[in-house]
Amino acid sequence: MDIFSHGLWGGVGFGRKTKSYFLQAVFLGMLPDLMSFGIHNAAMHMGFVPMIDWSKGHPTMNEIPLFVHRLYDISHSLVIFSLAFALIWFIRKKPYIPFLSYGFAVALDIPTHSKDFFATPFLWPISDYQFDGVSWGHPYIFFPNVILLVLAYLAWYLFWRKRVKKRTNQLSTPG
Repeated sequence: MDIFSHGLWGGVGFGRKTKSYFLQAVFLGMLPDLMSFGIHNAAMHMGFVPMIDWSKGHPTMNEIPLFVHRLYDISHSLVIFSLAFALIWFIRKKPYIPFLSYGFAVALDIPTHSKDFFATPFLWPISDYQFDGVSWGHPYIFFPNVILLVLAYLAWYLFWRKRVKKRTNQLSTPG
């Protein structure tokens, strides 16, 4: 799935408690992609690695530096996510809910990436198995994703508005 959808799903799914949680969940939902392709993009623009011409579609896997492949393995592993989530829970003595958006982003990538270009190594380092999904750019995935995001945010807004209105009525009613 695309990086922006990851952030938006993370925000609506795991950041509804406070504005701060929302922003954290959005960032953490985008973090798996930022840790691999974000670093690669920064390295290209700083001149550390050659620029890739994406105008002709996906580059070959050999055109992408090995470090991106390794970072992608690490950042898109549900095994690594689970260990990190458990460690954070142990340190904080309670679960850190916005961090679930990270795991959700990886889970969303499993069916929305094909083996043609960066299938999700969700069991790394235990297994090299990768599910051959349908690319998130395919209309069958892309458009339903956008529609579902709009509906999710609309539902959240309507629920929030109803809650605020109820709270306002309770405060204005003499008790």
